[in-house]
Amino acid sequence: MERAKESLQLTSEESESVARLTVAPHRVGIDSSFFEDFILKGIRVDRVEPGLVTCTYKVPPRLTFSIQDRNGKLCAGAIANLVDEVGGAVVHVEGLPMNVSVDMSISFLSTAKLDDELELTARVLGQRGGYSGTSVLVRNKATGELVAEGRHSLFGKHASKL
Repeated sequence: MERAKESLQLTSEESESVARLTVAPHRVGIDSSFFEDFILKGIRVDRVEPGLVTCTYKVPPRLTFSIQDRNGKLCAGAIANLVDEVGGAVVHVEGLPMNVSVDMSISFLSTAKLDDELELTARVLGQRGGYSGTSVLVRNKATGELVAEGRHSLFGKHASKL
């Protein structure tokens, strides 16, 4: 138990980084959130087709504390957020609210280093009523190595247009 507590302790440098951080209040529907700014700034949409979205994500050359692990690699939480965002984008319908994530399962198979370029491919697995299922593959664009594979379930209850 002590080892677990020690691993969760912040270093003085990490603590100082957090103390210097200023976060403006989030205005829902007007501004992007603090977290979206960190993760989504590096995404470039390459291809959009019905049931398919392909994006490229450039891992920043200097990672901020919020998206790097203790080894300086892109953390699992940041990868999970990419799976959530891109998996939600593939089932999004323009003019309707975003669907809500119900369940995600992610297999982390490798890591991403500073300056890596990742390719994200999201596909719709199926839809029934308000439920949708997607699959998201995260690959290192240079090596083709699979970094993560995610399954994502979403729900959206949208009012009928009739």
